[in-house]
Amino acid sequence: MDAISKLIRVARPEGAVDVRCLLAGAHVLDNPPCRPRRVPFHLLLSGHCVAEVRGRTLELRPGDVLVLPRGCGHRVRVVADGPPSPFVRHVGGSIATERGDDEPVIDLFCGHYTYQPGAGELLFGGLPDIVHASLGVGEGSPPRLLGELMRSEADLDGPGAGALLASLCEALLALALRGAASDPVPPWTAVTDPGLRAVVDAVASEPGHHWTISGLARIAGVSRATLVRHFSAATGMGVAEFLGRTRMTIAADLLTGTDRGLADIAGAVGYRSASAFGKAFREATGSTPAQLRRAGDRR
Repeated sequence: MDAISKLIRVARPEGAVDVRCLLAGAHVLDNPPCRPRRVPFHLLLSGHCVAEVRGRTLELRPGDVLVLPRGCGHRVRVVADGPPSPFVRHVGGSIATERGDDEPVIDLFCGHYTYQPGAGELLFGGLPDIVHASLGVGEGSPPRLLGELMRSEADLDGPGAGALLASLCEALLALALRGAASDPVPPWTAVTDPGLRAVVDAVASEPGHHWTISGLARIAGVSRATLVRHFSAATGMGVAEFLGRTRMTIAADLLTGTDRGLADIAGAVGYRSASAFGKAFREATGSTPAQLRRAGDRR
């Protein structure tokens, strides 16, 4: 299993569509900061929007996905001629819709992901503040097919629509993470260099292996210094940081999803003792393995 698939699976983010905006005229949509462990996203299927996030302005075109891992407040402006046309929010079933009587100029899905402490926190914490992916809506493209499914389920809103939309949101997250082109650097999930991708997949596949920078450089087919330089430039994250974060993400899932002992989990993610693992885990997450396990038991 590739790294993105594995880490999304262990993080177990839960996606939901909050509202579908079918609006005419120019609108301003203000989004306040989210509560902890809630990550907003927007998927634009048609029209033109501008997102304003932390002093940055991002153009959103059809097929664009915007994910904000820190849950920061932001504004979305609908780019259109004419004043905003009145609309009504229709609430019912699985999804709310903001729709007016005029022909809409945008079709925008607004939703969020939620995650629990531990694996989800580590996954989203390792992403940039802004993840912006331009996936396109060409004939047969994944985002077009996904968008049509989301449209269909939102329009039908039949039995099971909420569950289907949640699954589609998870697929959307995977597409966004692998296709992101965030400035100044994309997330590690969007690495395209074959050597760096091999390093990422190797670490995620075998977190318990005694990895060294030199060993990972051999996998990438470059020198140690070149790997360190290229990995940092491509992801904004050091190789050692990625290795540690990936190991802790998988360990957090084992702590909350299994009853395996601490020493067993330590060995599974590359630590020779429970004490060394506990120290590293506490430095990475701010809590001890026992504290996270107890928190998982209360859920």
